[in-house]
Amino acid sequence: MSIRFGTSGDGSSGLSFASRRRDEPEINLIPFIDVLLVVLIFLMLSTTYNKYTQLKITLPTANAEKAREFPREIHVGVSAGGDYSVDNEALPGRGLRALTTALRASIQGTGTPVLIVSADANATHQSVMTAIEAARLAGISQVTFALQAPTAPGAE
Repeated sequence: MSIRFGTSGDGSSGLSFASRRRDEPEINLIPFIDVLLVVLIFLMLSTTYNKYTQLKITLPTANAEKAREFPREIHVGVSAGGDYSVDNEALPGRGLRALTTALRASIQGTGTPVLIVSADANATHQSVMTAIEAARLAGISQVTFALQAPTAPGAE
């Protein structure tokens, strides 16, 4: 604010109190942001994220068991007509003797194999029992059956 002496614009004399317009202070943030970005880049480049090189670690040792070995699987297929296949090779005969001979030949040099019987849904019960009997005669004690889940809900 300033005080002026003299006449005013309307012809009267005296003191006039005219207010001067003051500029409001402002803060320019752009240089501040620039400085912060430079500091951030400096910190990112100078920071080491790999702390493994500073530490010398000797890891403990343990005696783990040997990985479990799975037995050899022998697949016997039984068709709806009573034909057999051993490991996807069709057998010439349908009898117990031919199947037993094929199973004995396939287990040569293996430990204790597992027999997986994949029987057709329309195979006779006798055909499946013949496959199990042939496994017994060949010396295979572990027998399991392959199944297929129904494709549609409620399908049998």
